[in-house]
This record gives sequence, C-alpha cells and structure tokens, in this order.
Amino acid sequence: MNFSIQPTLENENIKLIPLQESDFERLFVVASDREVWAMHPNKERYKRQVFQNFFTGALQSKGAFLIIDKNSDEVLGSTRFYDFNEKDKSIFIGYTFYGIKSWGKNINSSVKKMMLDYIFDFVDKVVFHVGADNIRSVKAMNKLGAENLGEEEVAYFGEASKMNVVFQIKKEEWKLKQNLH
Repeated sequence: MNFSIQPTLENENIKLIPLQESDFERLFVVASDREVWAMHPNKERYKRQVFQNFFTGALQSKGAFLIIDKNSDEVLGSTRFYDFNEKDKSIFIGYTFYGIKSWGKNINSSVKKMMLDYIFDFVDKVVFHVGADNIRSVKAMNKLGAENLGEEEVAYFGEASKMNVVFQIKKEEWKLKQNLH
C-alpha cells in the first residue's frame, strides 16, 4: 500500500502538519501545563525530560502531527497515526493531547474526523488506546462512535505499561455514519 501516514490535512479551522524536530519548543509550551496530563496514563509529561521522550517517540513514529489553529497559527496540541498493519489493513490513532484552552470546543472530534476520512481510503479499521482512567478521552471515543473492545496493558514509547481501553472504528461503519449526516 503506497500512502503517507503523515500528510498535511486541514479543514476550515484546523491544520495538521507533519511534526518536525524544530517544533519541540512550540509544542512544549502547550505540553508544559500539568493539567493537560492529569487524566493521561503518564501524568509527568508536563516535565521537559519526560516530554522529550514523548516527542522523540512522536518523531520516530513518522506519523505525528502538530495541530494548528488556522486563524491564529497557534499550536493546539499533537496527535499521530502509528503501527500500520498492512496484513490486517489497520492503523492506530493516538498519543493525542490538547492545551486546556482547546478543551470542550469540538476540536478533537474535528481532528479525528479529518484523520479518519483520510485514512479510511487506505485501511479497513482504526484502533485507539485510551488510558483507562482518562474519562475525557473515553467519552470522546464514545461520542465518535468507536466500539469498546475491552482493556489491555499497553507500553508507550520509552514508558512503563499502563492499563488502556481499546477502541476501534471500522471503515464501513464510519462511512455509513458520515453518509447519514
């Protein structure tokens, strides 16, 4: 399959651009707020050294994005595609975070819609790992219509394993839902 897991994607308000090494400081400004990580499996990511590990993993994934507000050019957060499985025709979306001023503004659903609309031209299912205690993200997955597949231990890049809820969205279900709207 010949496609990019790191294209530039945009809608009327938001732009996803491939994450670059030079984006560290701009993204760390958003990530350095302790509140951003309060429900995430690694609550220490607001610390520069811990975030550096997260950022290194994002670059190595070759599927990470900087989420930009098109109106202000402000960095809102980051997300990524990762672990493409050609045999299974599946990919993961995750490692997503936003600064607190982006919360409750439907930015996440808008970003996920752009990503899903793009990637379903190439895969049949998208899987998500969500920290078991991350109530905000679990609610977001339910709102998106993702199917809860249960819990499993997941090791994040350079971090200890944590309990996660596994969600999936299948291509045909997503396309049908989009046609209904």
